[in-house]
Amino acid sequence: MNERDSDRDQSTDQRKPDQPKKGPGVLKVMQSVAAGAFGVQSGKRHEEDFASHSPWPYIIAGILFTVGFVGVLALIVQWVLSSQ
Repeated sequence: MNERDSDRDQSTDQRKPDQPKKGPGVLKVMQSVAAGAFGVQSGKRHEEDFASHSPWPYIIAGILFTVGFVGVLALIVQWVLSSQ
């Protein structure tokens, strides 16, 4: 294989049209989880979320959001009860 052939092979390996689409970014997942938790998720965004190839980022973010939300509520209750 000469130098010209190796250059051609490298250029075709860099980008293949049938590569799977990347998953949603962290910010998009967090926005979707927060909007869904408060009930203000748009229909378009809802469709995009369900078109994602894996539900795991949304499941993990949802669990983290729920734990954080309950933790904040517990701290608020502690603070209110301690000030009486």
